[in-house]
Amino acid sequence: MNNDFLPLHGTDYVELYVGNAKQAAHFYKTAFGFQSLAYAGPETGVRDRASYVLVQNKMRLMLTTPLHSDSPIAAHHKKHGDGVKTLALMVDDAYSAFEETTKRGGKPYMEPISITDEHGEVRMSGIHTYGEVVHVFIERKNYQGVFMPGFKKWESSYNPEPTGLLYVDHCVGNVGWNQMNPWVKFYEEVMGFKNILSFDDKDISTEYSALMSKVMSNGNGFVKFPINEPAEGKRKSQVEEYLEFYEGEGTQHIAIATADIVSTVKALMSRGVEFLKVPNSYYDDLLDRVGPIEEDLEPLKELGILVDRDDEGYLLQLFTKPVEDRPTMFYEIIQRKGAKSFGKGNFKALFEAIEREQETRGNL
Repeated sequence: MNNDFLPLHGTDYVELYVGNAKQAAHFYKTAFGFQSLAYAGPETGVRDRASYVLVQNKMRLMLTTPLHSDSPIAAHHKKHGDGVKTLALMVDDAYSAFEETTKRGGKPYMEPISITDEHGEVRMSGIHTYGEVVHVFIERKNYQGVFMPGFKKWESSYNPEPTGLLYVDHCVGNVGWNQMNPWVKFYEEVMGFKNILSFDDKDISTEYSALMSKVMSNGNGFVKFPINEPAEGKRKSQVEEYLEFYEGEGTQHIAIATADIVSTVKALMSRGVEFLKVPNSYYDDLLDRVGPIEEDLEPLKELGILVDRDDEGYLLQLFTKPVEDRPTMFYEIIQRKGAKSFGKGNFKALFEAIEREQETRGNL
């Protein structure tokens, strides 16, 4: 079997449907250091929505708001609150990507289209995945413009410094009870991904709650989608809390890579981004657990940065609190020092931190 019927070059952009894209864009510029890139809306001939595209290194974020209450975007926002709609993937050929995935059982979301302006052509197509999330395949090799046709360059006199965010490392989906394996099968069969790691409720559990997770990766490892489902526990798990407040399956978090997690996290904290905090005791035996690391322990402890090691190296990671009022989507900041894994050794400490937050919300 040809494993690479869907060659992917990484994440093209992540689109969030939000209540107020203009204000959300200001937040992502101020708090996360994204830069203004492109805009589409009534001024560019788009009648039903406004979209702001932000960029930091190779990470592009699109924020979209409906302009009328009867739009499907408004219905999505009413149900889910702010959340991820589109995980757009870079491909060589958007037409072939559509054909290959739909003939293997992918449900069409966007028939292949070619859009053009004076800067060239962008081809796109798309399929549905878990919940209301979609994958849009973007082919832009014949396009020289700022983002894509229909968008204009967004000039702003307000340009806060970037914080060192580089690109999307992985995006995690939360699915319902007993839905992890069907979605693993979807990624294997429809998109040619492989299951590179699995965690069960023995790996990921605390006294109160548990979950199961499988990590799906495309051939070159540029695109990774871990999938979580709840598992039986004494109380409500974070995945159950997410499903309840998001009112369905959806993207739980977006992990963004950095080359210097200490300076990135310091910058984010100084701009008001809130992170989950593990107890200081986590650091007492950290080096016994993970072995020698290049970083000073003190700044890691001060910022609450977590460390884990696998056969190929180690990683440093930290998770924000949810970035909207519903306890749904959040971000992970990750620096990899050779490790290809996802911080299994941190799950327990992390989950206990999440449970403390759940308890303050009355949702444990």
